[in-house]
Amino acid sequence: MKTVKDVDFKDKKALIRVDFNVPLNEDLEVTDTTRIEAAKPTIIHILEEGGSCILVSHLGRPKQREDKFSLRHIVNSATEIFGVTVTFVQDCIGPAAEEAAANLRPGEILLLENVRYYQEETDGDRDFAEKLSKLADYYVNDAFGTAHRAHASTTVVADFFGDRKCFGLLLASEIENVKKVLSDGKSPVTAIIGGAKVSSKITVIENILDTIDHLIIGGGMAFTFIKAQGGNIGGSLVEEDKQEVALEILDLAKKKNVHVHLPVDVIAADSFSEYANTTTEPADNIPEGWLGLDAGPRTNEQFAEVVAKSNTILWNGPVGVFEIEKFSHGTIALGNAIASATENGTFSLVGGGDSVAAVKQFGLTNKVSYVSTGGGAMLEMLEGKTLPGIKAILD
Repeated sequence: MKTVKDVDFKDKKALIRVDFNVPLNEDLEVTDTTRIEAAKPTIIHILEEGGSCILVSHLGRPKQREDKFSLRHIVNSATEIFGVTVTFVQDCIGPAAEEAAANLRPGEILLLENVRYYQEETDGDRDFAEKLSKLADYYVNDAFGTAHRAHASTTVVADFFGDRKCFGLLLASEIENVKKVLSDGKSPVTAIIGGAKVSSKITVIENILDTIDHLIIGGGMAFTFIKAQGGNIGGSLVEEDKQEVALEILDLAKKKNVHVHLPVDVIAADSFSEYANTTTEPADNIPEGWLGLDAGPRTNEQFAEVVAKSNTILWNGPVGVFEIEKFSHGTIALGNAIASATENGTFSLVGGGDSVAAVKQFGLTNKVSYVSTGGGAMLEMLEGKTLPGIKAILD
């Protein structure tokens, strides 16, 4: 896998696809700089090698050139994080962008305007990609969060660089860390799959059954499995049309000697609200009018026991509605169990928007082995798909 460490960037310009799709507040200030910080090692490496960096990214899903989606709003944060003044140009192709790129000197950083101001970006337009390619000598993809999109700046542009393309350090490390679970995982390997719906995780579960020893299923999706086995789930979330699939997954897991762990008790509520009345109930015998919104105390203990015995852990999805404080305790308990296992030498990979949000919220980011920056991209890798953004560099 060719990375920026294998390239001589002296006096060269690198077009780097970064993922600066960061949240902004009402004053259009960056509220979470994680993704900008994640790109720093690649950018600083190129600058220290005597090269210059031209950063290309999207922000949001603009319908036209709406100012709230302009990347100029992140210039101050980026400058502060990189410790180098970031110059901004109000376009990503055309005369202004070409002039700014031509004037770029070694050690300098140029940030292009939002590529999604052009429909051609998401269309994967070749002419648009070629115009982008003319700005630099090398192409570096360091955007795992968009590696599953066959867009102009993530995939097509690589065609115009021949062998002058490589992975950034972030994208390379994302690939390596997912590989640690999928093919190099030290047994026992445990996958924790949570979240609301079974339907969004079916392919992931099917693909990883060959490489795992334990499968913990939590969150709303667990109730589809529990009901499929004849349990009473009250008013809990269920995908009626996925019960057959749930039984097929359980059957397949059994054939592959994978131990499946479902909640045995839940915190049930009489409404989906922070003001709801709550009670602890068996997961398969929830009274009518009550819905399971968090893992119960016995479930937390059992999940923690499985985690403690694991040498490799993949965590994708919370086990309760952690955004509401009274339903956050199951996810916190699970996070703490993973942190404890990690401290004892277990490799733990956390990925997927909600689990990453939970890890940040509960201060566990530095207590797990790796937190992935790409939700959809990581899911597709776990499904066994080859991501277009990765394939474009390998081709």
